Amino acid sequence: MVENIEWLKHSSFRLTGEKIIYIDPRNISDPKPADAVLISHPHSDHFSLDDIKKISNEKTVIISIPEVISQVEGNKKMILPNEKAFLDKVVIEAVPAYNVNKSFHSKKKDWVGFIIEMNGKRYYYAGDTDAIPEMRFMKNIDIAMLPVGGTYTMNAEEAASIANIFKPKVVIPYHWGEIVGTREDAEKFKSLFQGETVILEPR
Repeated sequence: MVENIEWLKHSSFRLTGEKIIYIDPRNISDPKPADAVLISHPHSDHFSLDDIKKISNEKTVIISIPEVISQVEGNKKMILPNEKAFLDKVVIEAVPAYNVNKSFHSKKKDWVGFIIEMNGKRYYYAGDTDAIPEMRFMKNIDIAMLPVGGTYTMNAEEAASIANIFKPKVVIPYHWGEIVGTREDAEKFKSLFQGETVILEPR
């Protein structure tokens, strides 16, 4: 189920199917032209203008929150939590992402994660977030990409606890192995989550 998902280290992903979609591209070593680039928030480990330029052409759509959209050029679409954007048959919904017991990602900033409907699947990229109440109401998630590194986001135990509530079919843990977190965090999540966990090797 995850064969069309590439983890590009830390918090970056590339999804391939009806469209080529990058999420929070950073330090891209094998750029492929993007149909869409989704940016969750403006922190430098998620928002890299240089990397956006590497993968963009005249058809690429950049979808993000106002703080990011104001800093990019070209074809762009502003989105806020609980709003949707459409790329032909592909649906992209912004969902809340924030900290509940830390100050790095405040709820009032309206930073986001994304639900992407593509390839007949629903993909959930959580962004930089803790285990927030909104996650309890996630439905029909085929693949969830969840941060597990702690410090700036939820840790492995917190991520597994909330995932066991909204029950995605598969979880890919991220936010480990570079800035924060280790493979042990990913393995710990896998031991606690009651569904299938796929620990990807970074590209």
